[in-house]
Amino acid sequence: MNCNTTQLPYVATGYFSKIVTDYLQQSPSIRPFYQHEPTLQGVQEAIRQRQQLPQHREALVTALKQQYAGLATHEAVNRNINLLANSNTFTITTAHQPAIFTGHLYFVYKTLHAVRLAQQLKQELPQYDFVPVFWIGSEDADLDELGNIWLSGDKLVWNTQQTGAVGRMNTKGLEPILHRIEGELSVLPHGKELVALLKDCYTNSPDIQTATFKLLNALFGEYGLVVLLPDNAELKRIMLPVFEDDLFHQTASGIVEQTIKGLSEQYKVQANPRAINLFYLEGGIRERIEKQGDEWVVVGQDIRFTAETLKKELHDHPERFSPNVILRGIYQETLLPNIAFIGGGGETAYWLELKDLLHHYKVSFPVLVIRNSFLLIEEKWEEKIQKMNFSIADFFQTEQQLLTQLVTRQSNGHLKLEQELQAAEELYKRLREKAGHVDETLVPHIEALEVKTLKPLQELEKKMLRAEKKKYEQEQIQINAIKTALFPTGGLQERVENFMPYYAQYGKDFIRCILNASLALEQEFVIIHQQ
Repeated sequence: MNCNTTQLPYVATGYFSKIVTDYLQQSPSIRPFYQHEPTLQGVQEAIRQRQQLPQHREALVTALKQQYAGLATHEAVNRNINLLANSNTFTITTAHQPAIFTGHLYFVYKTLHAVRLAQQLKQELPQYDFVPVFWIGSEDADLDELGNIWLSGDKLVWNTQQTGAVGRMNTKGLEPILHRIEGELSVLPHGKELVALLKDCYTNSPDIQTATFKLLNALFGEYGLVVLLPDNAELKRIMLPVFEDDLFHQTASGIVEQTIKGLSEQYKVQANPRAINLFYLEGGIRERIEKQGDEWVVVGQDIRFTAETLKKELHDHPERFSPNVILRGIYQETLLPNIAFIGGGGETAYWLELKDLLHHYKVSFPVLVIRNSFLLIEEKWEEKIQKMNFSIADFFQTEQQLLTQLVTRQSNGHLKLEQELQAAEELYKRLREKAGHVDETLVPHIEALEVKTLKPLQELEKKMLRAEKKKYEQEQIQINAIKTALFPTGGLQERVENFMPYYAQYGKDFIRCILNASLALEQEFVIIHQQ
């Protein structure tokens, strides 16, 4: 698979929020909400800060070795796990929930971005070691989001009645989706290899988090990616002081609310804290904990605690307490010797709410890196775009904008009334000047006449364009076909499509292609030209 690339500024795509584009452009309005800039200098500052704070390397390495026990592990992974015991080793972390079969393409993109950044930083700062880490958010309970994939334009949904944390769910009921994948993709060059891998991961695993862990290890282990399952009693034990503070004093909510107050003056807030930011996680439930009078209750369940029994439950069973989005970042940054977090726009937005909270708990704030985004474009679509005299960048516009551009270009200016409108504006300018010399009170009358004249001319221009567009039915069909292929369901390809058809066609060459095309800290949108 040959992959040539071109790049676009994120702001030029029109698909990213103001908070993301302002962050990328280092806008002064957003600067108070993060610690280090996403630059090499920012990374060096993050390393210095991390070196001054407590480390939990022994517990981390022990947990990882237990997690990988019995699994065929690439030497690069074993080496990186051992490196984590050293004080000069730091992590580059990305995170995602255990979406079935990885969910969308960006799951792969963010993973390889972590690998690429770790490689680049080792070249730039050889005195340190950098380990790419994938943090599986296996305690997420949003099955509606995680329990489906798109394949060939069809949404395939996992039909299960299980509840609670998706990572803890067993894999039963995925057979129909596996059967559809096998029927459609096994005919491709690497399809049987892919299906065998998926069956091994999903039918030979007790739960979704284990299946996801095994799949990540199989796809990215050769690049040294270390996968961490934080749903672990001993690792959560490290968080007992923070969890206890949240349950009994609700400190986090007050701090984050103050940050949100400042952030929301200019931006849409991504996540709002609750008084208590922990869920109770047991069996098939993951429900919020609320304080009601002198008791703590699990919402929707007949589970209640006094202060004494809650403290005992927390210390005896820390695995039963699950941090929400507000506390998850503290857990990650407490446990890992982390210096950079790679996330999408939504993830970055909620991290911008957390700086003061992490500072309160004396936890380092990582460099925030917007994950890489790609548009994969087949040669046939690129040829069609070129034949229509467009660039690929043009296709980030709407269909109507593209058609207008095409029709206007081919009409040689006959559809534009620029000269006529300009002449009318000049006429009324002279009339205003003449009338003003006679009587200033006549000027508003002239201005009203100007509006009455110009508005019909502008409407005429629009009608002429609409009439001309009707002559371009075939071009409209072609634009629609290209847009549908490159922007399925009207959004970015990476937020809909899955990696499997590409892997079935190209095998591990697809992974290598994405890794080679991945940027480190350059922060631009990448178009991959498939050949």
